[in-house]
Amino acid sequence: MSAPAKHGRLLRRSPSGTGTRRLLLVMLFAGAAPWRSRAFYLPGLAPVSFCEEGKEISGCKSLIELFVNRLDSVESVLPYEYDAFDFCQDSEEKRPSENLGQVLFGERIASSPYKFTFNRQETCKKACVKSYSPSNETEVKKLNFLKKGMQLNYQHHWIIDNMPVTWCYDVEDGQKYCNPGFPIGCFVTPSGRVKDACNINSEFNKKNTFYLFNHVDITITYHSGKDENWPGARLVTARLEPKSYKHTDEGHLTCEGSPMEIPGEFTNKLKLIYTYSVKFEENNNIKWASRWDYILESMPHTNIQWFSIMNSLIIVLFLSGMVAMIILRTLHKDIARYNQIDSIEDAQEEFGWKLVHGDVFRPPKKAMLLAVFLGQGTQIFIMTFITLFLACLGFLSPANRGALMTCAVILWVLLGTPAGYVSAKMYKTFRGEKWKTNVLLTALLCPGIVFADFFIMNIILWVKGSSAAIPFGTLVAILALWFGVSVPLTFIGAYFGFKEKPIEHPVRTNQIPRQIPKQSFFTRPFPGIIMGGILPFGCIFIQLFFILNSIWSHQMYYMFGFLFLVFIILLITCSEATVLLCYFHLCAEDYHWWWRAFLTSSFTAIYLLIYAVHYFFSKLQITGPASVILYFGYTMIMVLLFFLFTGTIGFFACFWFVSKIYSVVKVD
Repeated sequence: MSAPAKHGRLLRRSPSGTGTRRLLLVMLFAGAAPWRSRAFYLPGLAPVSFCEEGKEISGCKSLIELFVNRLDSVESVLPYEYDAFDFCQDSEEKRPSENLGQVLFGERIASSPYKFTFNRQETCKKACVKSYSPSNETEVKKLNFLKKGMQLNYQHHWIIDNMPVTWCYDVEDGQKYCNPGFPIGCFVTPSGRVKDACNINSEFNKKNTFYLFNHVDITITYHSGKDENWPGARLVTARLEPKSYKHTDEGHLTCEGSPMEIPGEFTNKLKLIYTYSVKFEENNNIKWASRWDYILESMPHTNIQWFSIMNSLIIVLFLSGMVAMIILRTLHKDIARYNQIDSIEDAQEEFGWKLVHGDVFRPPKKAMLLAVFLGQGTQIFIMTFITLFLACLGFLSPANRGALMTCAVILWVLLGTPAGYVSAKMYKTFRGEKWKTNVLLTALLCPGIVFADFFIMNIILWVKGSSAAIPFGTLVAILALWFGVSVPLTFIGAYFGFKEKPIEHPVRTNQIPRQIPKQSFFTRPFPGIIMGGILPFGCIFIQLFFILNSIWSHQMYYMFGFLFLVFIILLITCSEATVLLCYFHLCAEDYHWWWRAFLTSSFTAIYLLIYAVHYFFSKLQITGPASVILYFGYTMIMVLLFFLFTGTIGFFACFWFVSKIYSVVKVD
């Protein structure tokens, strides 16, 4: 078999081990190479030992079960369960228990009829037979759905011993790429255009014809435990190679000859025979703890743009240092000059940020909405920080499916208290009095928007019969977590927030507002807000590309160490960019900084939206109105969360800065 000619597009079809499509919350940077193998197995994913049949001892088994997961495609946002395509079914289907994250991600793992005995070779063994008749309407629908899956390049995801079964092939420059999945088949269009998967066999060349991969050659590699303190052997790799064979004699299978063709026009009876071969190889050089390395090291994003990533980080750190130095040096001179003023005449000649000291802490308009945004932003910030920190330690690795989303949801639910506390205290600081409305909006506004969007997307998935549609029971569970846990915790936090005294400002607020002089173009609100989001977005857009690949192109994302580092840099950059622009506006005697501080850094989310639109049109091959609606529906959730998170960071940095500078000057 030759490597696919268009492997660049095939690379984008690597399925995510975590099925990361909804996360939307994942943000930034991934560990150094030495972390990979050590971190993946901290969560207690215990190894399983296997022995040959008849030689079983305590602690090992001979039966190897192959599990199947949902099928997905880069040309469609809709994943489907394995059963939907009428593949071979297990007579005694078993479904492992799934965590909340797996359900939200649309993962549907089930047992399969592919069962092996350890170290027993099988050659061209029949898995099942499927027959289709043009006179049977049900069978015609099943075959048409199978054809549609091949047209849209849907891919299998198989699992052996909690490890993806990979399809490895050579790409350019002598590199080998291991795809944790393989296509159902391929389609040659009536015009003769060949889909990517058809490039692996020159015989796939008949126009308006589907070629089904109905055979797989599976190779399982194991690490022997003869010289270790554990019995039996441990599986370290599972690879396969998809093949297409037209079996003519069901009683005598040879797995040779011409490929299995399915004509575009279905007129005659059709019999599809699914077969497999399996062999075992011993390799004691690969340790069980590092068995994911060969998959992760072949991921496209692990071998490209490392220099660019580090270079961008150095630039961002350098710019951040420059911003901090300029602000500190300029402020030091301003404060020293203001504190040396002795006469009233000198004070009247002064201009700049000191002149607005009597108005700088005047409560903002729409104070309640700002307080609600700050409370929700605090909740998202703490959730993201803890999730990424745990991911750095390996607890949320690809080997622990669904753990990332589960952790994020549970943390969000439990962090209702800080959200209520921050919102209530800031609202009280803004001299707000409608505390009941504030508490209700904090608990319901932003989560309600996210849930409404999520619910609409779920209806579309349900209508399309996708495996990503959330079951009714799970929706009820989510609502129970929201109203039964998160909302009460928000009320508790708000109670303590309102019980405390409001934040004391270092200067008094005048009764009559000061007139704001005419502003130049660059000190007006909108231009400043637009400029404020450029630098924070510049430090995340490379990682954003990898994250979007993970979410929409089904690539496996595991670089959480780097992600956490970029997350910290994002915090610093948002803070310093907001503080710098806030200082310029105060020097221009514009004291309306509350909302501007929030919107300056939160405008990064608008750049994120623009980049997501660009990514959709330039990188993805998504077709169909339902998939387009789903893509932008989930993108809007991500943009809203990022808007609240970055805005909160910028606001509190600016609030600290303004309080600090006005507390160290003498005010008559």
